[in-house]
Amino acid sequence: MKLEATDLKTTSAIHLLHRAGQCADELFATNIGTSDLTPRQFAVLRALEETDEPSQAVLVEKTGIDRSTMADIIRRLVSRSLVSRRRTRRDARMYAVRLTDKGKLVLRSSEPAVLATDDRILSALAPAQRDQFLKSLGRIIDLLGQQQKP
Repeated sequence: MKLEATDLKTTSAIHLLHRAGQCADELFATNIGTSDLTPRQFAVLRALEETDEPSQAVLVEKTGIDRSTMADIIRRLVSRSLVSRRRTRRDARMYAVRLTDKGKLVLRSSEPAVLATDDRILSALAPAQRDQFLKSLGRIIDLLGQQQKP
């Protein structure tokens, strides 16, 4: 199918995904309020909660966030005292990362905003479409993510 420039708003998957992401980010920022937490920072905090002192490499794998972005996110979270980072005993080149008490508090206090954002996004779909939508996004990520790995 050949796309015309005027069709991008309704037929370009990359454009629609980008715009949906922008809308979701704006909605998240509104819901999160003064916390200044980003969706990716929240994902990292959640992954830390679910994993016992993972390395940054493990966090990359769990979240799908690229290495350089992960390093920047961890640096910002450390500067806000939401996570701590220390060299691992097994490999001095690696960092183990863990949630601080403040990070746990921010994570807990952010969850209602995240749920409200998810609910608002999914409210654009009929209830019967929501699960399939999430599965389809997951399938896209799984397939394309595997193609990008060396």
